[in-house]
Amino acid sequence: MNKVFLIGNLTRDPELTETASGVPVCHFAIAVNRTYSSQDSERQTDFFNCTAWRATAETIARYTKKGNKVAVSGSIQLRNYEDNQGVKRNAVDIIVQDIEFLTPKSAGDSFDDAPAPRAAAKSKPVLQAMDDDSDIPF
Repeated sequence: MNKVFLIGNLTRDPELTETASGVPVCHFAIAVNRTYSSQDSERQTDFFNCTAWRATAETIARYTKKGNKVAVSGSIQLRNYEDNQGVKRNAVDIIVQDIEFLTPKSAGDSFDDAPAPRAAAKSKPVLQAMDDDSDIPF
């Protein structure tokens, strides 16, 4: 089973792009603090590159920015590549399946393209008054 859960802060604004076939993809990175400190009492932090696809990608790009705290769940993907000097390198990416926004929305945040919340349309039944009491047996 390949499943990972991380809670951390975005280290940069998310970057939303599209593949050649038009599928939305969002790249971002999160900083995750370790639960322990080093010998010199300095807190250690790990940095993870994350990739989200389709509607999840669009949601992340629309509602998050650098510094926001998020919880992501997904899978770990290992990549092999060759750098500019021809040295073979490995990279670890998190493929995001679910995300939860943990930073509360402040009054200063404005998302102009965010859909406005809709009130649930509840129709109340219309009652009709009846004046004829002759059918009542008592």
